[in-house]
Amino acid sequence: MPALPEMTLSSHAVDFIDDAALVDLLLNARPDPAQVRDIIAKSLDKEPLSPAETATLANVEDPDLIEDIFQAARKLKHDVYGNRIVLFAPLYVGNACLNDCAYCAFKSSNTEAVRRTLDQLELRQQVEALENRGHKRLILVFGEHTDYDAAFIAECERTVYSVHSGRGEIRRVNINAAPMDHDGFRTIKDAGIGTYQVFQETYHHDTYRRYHPAHTRKGDYLYRLDALDRAFEAGCDDIGIGALFGLYDWRFELLGLVSHALHLQQRCGVGPHTISFPRIRRAQGVTIDPAYLVPDDQFKRVIAILRLAVPYTGLILTARETPELRREAISFGVSQIDAGSRIELGGYTEAGDAQVLECEQFELGDIRPLDAVMRELLINGDIPSFCTSCYRVGRTGEQFMEYAVPGFIQRFCTPNALTTLMEYLVDYASLETRAAGERLIVQELAKMPDGAMKTDLQARLNKIQTTDTRDLYF
Repeated sequence: MPALPEMTLSSHAVDFIDDAALVDLLLNARPDPAQVRDIIAKSLDKEPLSPAETATLANVEDPDLIEDIFQAARKLKHDVYGNRIVLFAPLYVGNACLNDCAYCAFKSSNTEAVRRTLDQLELRQQVEALENRGHKRLILVFGEHTDYDAAFIAECERTVYSVHSGRGEIRRVNINAAPMDHDGFRTIKDAGIGTYQVFQETYHHDTYRRYHPAHTRKGDYLYRLDALDRAFEAGCDDIGIGALFGLYDWRFELLGLVSHALHLQQRCGVGPHTISFPRIRRAQGVTIDPAYLVPDDQFKRVIAILRLAVPYTGLILTARETPELRREAISFGVSQIDAGSRIELGGYTEAGDAQVLECEQFELGDIRPLDAVMRELLINGDIPSFCTSCYRVGRTGEQFMEYAVPGFIQRFCTPNALTTLMEYLVDYASLETRAAGERLIVQELAKMPDGAMKTDLQARLNKIQTTDTRDLYF
């Protein structure tokens, strides 16, 4: 096995997940209607919830109170994010991995996996294919291997940003990769990283040990838990957390995510920009333990409670889920989805209509093309957005929180969503999708109060329609 570099921690690394305390919260939370409604009212004031308050919501069993949670989540989602949905695509760069996580098809012991790492030419070809479909935002995904060090990841970032196909360009490159030391995070920051995303997978210590062998880098719980603290100390102030639901009790994982968000807020002054909550899916060479699988009704509660618990944070629901569930979840919490996704190495140019499981980390539930997803969103009254303005004008980290926590982010989100939507409609959309999009833009403009912002937005939309000018953002 190749030698891994020495592991270093942040300046004040601490394991802030107390399993016994979180379990105690869940065992002792006895929600009554008045208490639940008080917690909901706090959330609707856009204040983050504590783990104890989150435990109370997680323990609600009364159908009427559960419906109150969903209704509050719908209102909060609309108040903070409006009706825009951010779109992105995942791009897998390499699936070599030194870890041996029991639930993952990329695990080192899986002899059925087809191993591959894209070279820079192949990476360019994937980016060109994505640009030609209309994508502007990517997340690059890497296995944990010495071949995928910070220098290699930074090279991939620069390659992606350098590709311009027709009117296409990638304006935002996020990274999902192994935790790094401070120097590694500085290297990828200098190359132009957007959000750095790493999932703890499970916050429950015994479960973590069960699934992540001790001889692997990922077997070190604290090193992974501390990754985002190191990223922040190194200058990466836009960070994303996540847990893989299905490894342990969903209520505990929910409290783990909320605890992590509060830790980052208290320690770094910045909560996570995004939270992901994927469910375990079928994967080649993997046997799934059914003990903690999360059924749809409980999974929807996870999303609604997360929306209430961390009102300022973007919630990502990936194409692991079916179109039907994604459609519903958008209404009460989700603000970002991937679309037109293929997770085979080279999948955007080489894969056909069917999935190739031996080349995937897991099975997807939604492989519809981007245009089909866009059209459905538009018909449902949602604004598909490829906006990247906040990152490019410096509204990240603490500054993003200043806008997002009180809900003022809508002042930028809706206009920027409409300009990026217009770009897509003019440059890439099918006739049916373009018609649906143009109708929605008219409707959204009609909602806006008259004034300088509306006049400026109308001028920008007209410029995109009638000229080659693109990338007009507020």
